[in-house]
Amino acid sequence: MISGLVLAGGRGSRMGNVDKGLQPFRSSTMVEHVLARLRPQVGPLAINANRNLDTYRAFGAPVLTDEMADFPGPLAGLETGLRHCTTPYLLTVPCDSPFLPLDLAARLFAALQEHDADVAYAATQEAGMLVQPHPVFCLVRADRLPVLSAYLAQGGRRVDGWYRDIKAVEVVFDDADAFRNINTLDELRGLEQPAFPASLAQVASCINGYDPNALPVRDAQRIICEFVQPVRAVEMVALRASLGRVLARDLVSPINVPAHDNSAMDGYALRGADLPLDGVATFKVVDIVYAGKPSAVVPGPGECVRIMTGGVMPAGCDSVLPQEFADNGDDVAMTVRAGAIRAGDNRRLAGEDLKAGSAALKAGRIIRPSDLGLCASLGFAEIPVQRRLRVAFFSTGDELRSIGEPLGEGCVYDSNRYTIYGMLQRLGCEIIDMGVVRDSPEALEDALRTACENADAIITSGGVSVGAADYTKQVMAQLGDVTFWKVGMRPGRPLAFGRVTSNGRSAFLFGLPGNPVAVMVSFYFFARDALLQMMGANAPLPLLQARSSEAIRKKPGRTEYQRGIITRSADGTPEVRLTGAQGSGILRSMSEANCMVVLHDEQGSVAAGDMVDILPFEGLF
Repeated sequence: MISGLVLAGGRGSRMGNVDKGLQPFRSSTMVEHVLARLRPQVGPLAINANRNLDTYRAFGAPVLTDEMADFPGPLAGLETGLRHCTTPYLLTVPCDSPFLPLDLAARLFAALQEHDADVAYAATQEAGMLVQPHPVFCLVRADRLPVLSAYLAQGGRRVDGWYRDIKAVEVVFDDADAFRNINTLDELRGLEQPAFPASLAQVASCINGYDPNALPVRDAQRIICEFVQPVRAVEMVALRASLGRVLARDLVSPINVPAHDNSAMDGYALRGADLPLDGVATFKVVDIVYAGKPSAVVPGPGECVRIMTGGVMPAGCDSVLPQEFADNGDDVAMTVRAGAIRAGDNRRLAGEDLKAGSAALKAGRIIRPSDLGLCASLGFAEIPVQRRLRVAFFSTGDELRSIGEPLGEGCVYDSNRYTIYGMLQRLGCEIIDMGVVRDSPEALEDALRTACENADAIITSGGVSVGAADYTKQVMAQLGDVTFWKVGMRPGRPLAFGRVTSNGRSAFLFGLPGNPVAVMVSFYFFARDALLQMMGANAPLPLLQARSSEAIRKKPGRTEYQRGIITRSADGTPEVRLTGAQGSGILRSMSEANCMVVLHDEQGSVAAGDMVDILPFEGLF
C-alpha cells in the first residue's frame, strides 16, 4: 500500500557540488544506507534526482526527475513522486539521513489511520527542548496531489506550508539521531566511524524502562534489530545457483512481458468494431498465426486471422473470438453471433504482466523456484546475490558428549549442535561447526576468538545462566560489547547478545540457553531474524491464527511458546492442540509438534474455542 521515495534532487552546494546521496559513507554511499533501511518498509521504491541519473539507477530503483524547473526544493520531488505513485500512500525520506528508523512507515501509517489524516510526519523531542518537526519524513495520501500542486503553483515552497489545506498529524519518535541530516563534509567525516557506530547501551537507552533482568520479548527483538548490521558483499552467480540466495539488488526488467499484444486463446483475431450488434456476421480467414510466428497480414473489414494461444496480435486486431464460440469456423471462414464476446476480449496487452523498467523482483527476496523461471523469461543469466553469511556455532558444557563418544555417568549427548545445524542450513548459511567447548575461561576465549576471526556471526548454546561453571559472561566482557538478559518468555529465559572482536575482526554473538527446546525457540524468535537481516533478506516469521481446541493456562507478563499440533476441524477451521508436557528439556515434544502456539506478553489464559497465533513449522524447521 506504500510506495517509497528517496529525495536526492538537490545540488549538493554544501558538499562541494557533489550530490549528498552519492557521498562515500561507511564503505558505500549515503543513499545506499537510506535504501537499505527503507526497502523492507515499502512496496515500490524510487529515487528523486536531477543529475547523475545513471549512477542513481545503478542502485536498482527507478529515478524520477523534478517536473518543475529550477530546483524548487523537496516539494517538487514529492509532487513528482505523487504523480508516479501507483499505491494509495507515498513515504518520502531524504538521501542524507542514513540512520532513519526501521519502523518509520509502520508508525506513520498507524497515526494516519488513527486520526484519519492526509499526511503523517515525524518529529522528535530532546530533554528540555521543544518538539522538532521533520516534515521531509512524511507519509502522504496519494490522492492529495491536487492540493500540493495548487500550493506549488501559487509559489509555495515550505515543506510543511501546504499542511494548512489538509489534515496533518505529528508522530513523535524517541531517537533524534535517526533523523539527523548530514549537511556538510565536516559533519560527514565526523560520522565516518567503523562499521558499528552504536554501542548496545546506546541502542538500549532508546527503550523506555529498559531492565536487562526483566526484558519483554519485543524489546529484546527491537534492540537486536537496531544493533545488527547487514553484510554488504555482493556476488554474481549463475541463475540456477541463485536458488535460496538473497537478492542483493532490485532486478529491473529489460523488456515488456509479454513483449507484444498476444492472444489468450486459440481462436480468431479480429477488429472489435466489426462484431455484429445483432444477428450473425461471417468473417473471411486471411491468415493463420502461431506462437512465435507473427503475421504481416493486416485484416480488413469482414476479415479475421486464425490465431493460436500466445500468437502475436495482427495489426488492427484488438479482440479474439475463442474457437468454441465460432459457428462453422475453419481455416477459410467463421461466423460469430452478436454478444459472443465484447471488443477487447481475450487479448493480452504488451507489458501486462511486467513493464520494461519496473522491478521484477525486489532486493531482499529469497530466490524461489518460481523466481528462477521469471528471471529466465527476462533473459537473466546471472543474478546479484548477497554473499553467504558465515556462522560459527558450538555447545558449551563438560557434561556434553558428541555422538560416537562413550556416555559416562551424568553425561548427555549434545543435541543442540544438530538442531542449530539444521536451522542454519535452512537459512542457507555457510556453517562452521566448532563442536563442544569445555567449561573453562581459556577454552571459551579460544573458541570465541577463532569463531570471531572466521565468521560473521556466532551462536553458542549453554553457559548464559547463573551456573558456577558458566564463564561466558566473564569471557565475553573481555572480548566485546555483550549484554546478558533475562527475557520475559517461556521457555528460554536467559539470553546473551552482542558483538565480540578479535584481531581486528568482529562478529555478532547470540548466546542461547542450553535446554533443547529453549535453544530452538530462542533461535527462531531472536537469532533468525537478525541473521536474515545480516543477509539482507526480508522474510518475517509467518504468524497465522487457529482455534484452540483446549483451555491453556497463562499469566500476563511474559511471552509463552507452546508446542502444538494443528489439524482441520470438522467445519474446516484450523484447530490447534498442545502436545502435552511443555518442559524446555522435552525435545520429543518439538518433534511431535507441527507448529508453535505463540501467547503474547499481555495475553492471559486461553479458553477452548479462542483464536491464538501459531507459527507453522513446515518450511521453517
